[in-house]
Amino acid sequence: MKLEHRSQKVPKLPQFLLRLWRYGLFALGLILFSVLIGTLGYHYFGQTSWLDSFHMACMILTGMGPVVEMITPEAKIFSALYALYSGVAFLSITAVFFAPIIHRLLHILHVEDDEKNDNLLG
Repeated sequence: MKLEHRSQKVPKLPQFLLRLWRYGLFALGLILFSVLIGTLGYHYFGQTSWLDSFHMACMILTGMGPVVEMITPEAKIFSALYALYSGVAFLSITAVFFAPIIHRLLHILHVEDDEKNDNLLG
């Protein structure tokens, strides 16, 4: 997923919306992958029901905190590792989702700045 160089023109709105859709799908894929890992891990290591495992994975991934107490050492280790992973994943997913929006905003501001400088020089 390549973005324009600052010397290139700002893409038209339909092209931008398509890019936003692609980045959004990629972010959604990362979310689904992360929730799947958490759900499977909590079900296997924490010996919780599928619904409780899903609930726990979603709560940890979004930073809300644990719902069910982990009792076994294996469950505690998985829970700690998944919490560390979730912190990085949450920030990464947020960055992926907002990257095209921030890039477009900065690109527009840079293009406007270049046009203003060209008018002053020419």
